[in-house]
Amino acid sequence: MGPEEEAQFSVYVTARRDRVRRTAYLLCGDWHRADDLTQIAFVKLYGAWSGIRDYGALDGFVRRCLMRAAVDESRRPWRREHTVDDLPDTPAPTLDLASVVADRQLVRTALDEVPPGQRAMLVLRFFDGLDVAATAAAMECSEGNVKSQTARGLAAMKQALIRQGAVSAEGGRP
Repeated sequence: MGPEEEAQFSVYVTARRDRVRRTAYLLCGDWHRADDLTQIAFVKLYGAWSGIRDYGALDGFVRRCLMRAAVDESRRPWRREHTVDDLPDTPAPTLDLASVVADRQLVRTALDEVPPGQRAMLVLRFFDGLDVAATAAAMECSEGNVKSQTARGLAAMKQALIRQGAVSAEGGRP
């Protein structure tokens, strides 16, 4: 990027920084995260600056970068951690690794018995963490189809777990 382009970028960022930061705050509800999101959006804009043809569409580009950054950041594992005022008095139960591996194998075997289309819906919804709309977009189908295929897939998986003896017909462990 040349000096003229750098100057144009600097003028744009200076003019829009506060507005973009406020929008980021409305997305995440935390000023520190809003600063991070704003920085991510402007870094992406800087990388794309030399290829921009329509400077009138910059606000839309930055807004789209901001929305994507907010979604990406919300999926990060450390964003799911929350602080608490009081620590629990009792220690957490120890993890029995053998039972976790056994449970994982039961779920994997049951998932193999689910039809492929329903399995894809279950993986996108519950493993990848996509919502109904994002799953519909990824699978190029309607949201209603995602909901019905997910419900059928869960029912098929439950039946497979019942056949394996992992759960009772009522849904609890035998």
